[in-house]
Amino acid sequence: MTPEEFRRYGHRIIDYIADYRAGVAARPVMARTAPGEVRAALPADPPVEAESVDAILADLDRIILPGLSHWQHPNFFGYFPSNGELASVLGDYVSTGLGVLGLNWQASPALTELEEVVTDWMRRATGLSDAWSGVIQDTASTCTLVSLLCARERATGYSLARGGLQAEAAPLVVYTSAHSHSSVDKAALLAGFGRENVRHVANDENYALRPEALEAAIAADLAAGRKPCAIVGTTGTTATTALDPIAAMARIAREHGLWLHVDAAMAGSAMILPECRWMWDGIEGADSLVLNPHKWLGVAFDCSLYYVRDPETLIRVMSTSPSYLRTAADEKVKNLRDWGLPLGRRMRALKVWFLLRERGIAGLQQRLRRDLANAQWFADAVRRAPGWRVLAPVPLQTICLRYEPAGVAGEELDRHTQNWADRVNRSGAAYLTPAILDGRWMVRVSIGSLLTGREHVEALWTIMRQEAERVV
Repeated sequence: MTPEEFRRYGHRIIDYIADYRAGVAARPVMARTAPGEVRAALPADPPVEAESVDAILADLDRIILPGLSHWQHPNFFGYFPSNGELASVLGDYVSTGLGVLGLNWQASPALTELEEVVTDWMRRATGLSDAWSGVIQDTASTCTLVSLLCARERATGYSLARGGLQAEAAPLVVYTSAHSHSSVDKAALLAGFGRENVRHVANDENYALRPEALEAAIAADLAAGRKPCAIVGTTGTTATTALDPIAAMARIAREHGLWLHVDAAMAGSAMILPECRWMWDGIEGADSLVLNPHKWLGVAFDCSLYYVRDPETLIRVMSTSPSYLRTAADEKVKNLRDWGLPLGRRMRALKVWFLLRERGIAGLQQRLRRDLANAQWFADAVRRAPGWRVLAPVPLQTICLRYEPAGVAGEELDRHTQNWADRVNRSGAAYLTPAILDGRWMVRVSIGSLLTGREHVEALWTIMRQEAERVV
């Protein structure tokens, strides 16, 4: 493709995306395709001869788009928001179009230095002290893995340079809430701790980790000859947006010399609001933390901000310095290949830079406050309705609820909950994600898509009541 052809088709694709965003509210939120339907519509073998871009775009419209669930839809209330503000989309487009790679500072100096600037901007915007240093990773799952690798090495005197975990006399133990994200378990397993050495600490009535239960678990492991290594706390858990007591966990970590990592993937965006920073009180006592601007804040996926207080530990664990990557500037600059798992990195900072400049912190704060207000309105409506229950506190924008008709309980209630949620999703009018809480199925309503206003939340409440309360 020549630059002139790229110019022509690029304009068409920009128009295509703009039209999609302008008209997304008219589409059914959840894809209605059957399993295997998209695959069956595409040829089994790759094309031997070149095809026109017109043909590719036609199939994009005919086959691919109908097979998408629309995360930018104003009636998308599932999972967590994954907002791609169009300003950030343009930054991502520029990054891909420039096609530069960050293998070291010299490979693309602006790539590294812009990443330093935007991570520092976000540090300042969320009220973190200048003791933190940031880097952009892909997802929170990777950040948690990196943290547990660092915790493992610090606890073993950097055993990776000797016999690794296999040479350790005592098994290392990781502690986390029973409501932490599944990626914490996955990271602990990949880091070699073993499932038997992951402790799921009991929670309180608000689904937050109980500090006294954490202390008891650590004491039990010490008495049994095991070696406590790391604690993972969560600010805004996946199921309920529960808030672990970070200050108490930081105290315990400090007393026992443990690494404390804080997963604020969803709730971290809310920290641009000064009135929300109580939610991670004690954060300055953590060793590492992650927040995902590609969720609620509006940065196009993927973009996780990973912060550490001791970059030297991170670099010691992650560094690689083959001769072909060494340069005369190495002693004066950050080489971000030493700050995570991959060697190369794309210029993710551009999509953060575009968003922060085009929206401004004030504009982002306004949208988040809108979503918080809508969540409180919705929770109040649920509490007032006969037979409906809000099942967990609502500190952020996610409401956990269930409709409990008289005489329906146990597995029958589970089936009823799943059935009415499925009917809402299949109607195309909204998208919800059920989940299990305290052994019973419930429904999560996660408010925060870019286009979601009060009218969409009110319409959701209407269709939920219609489907849940009707006699089947």
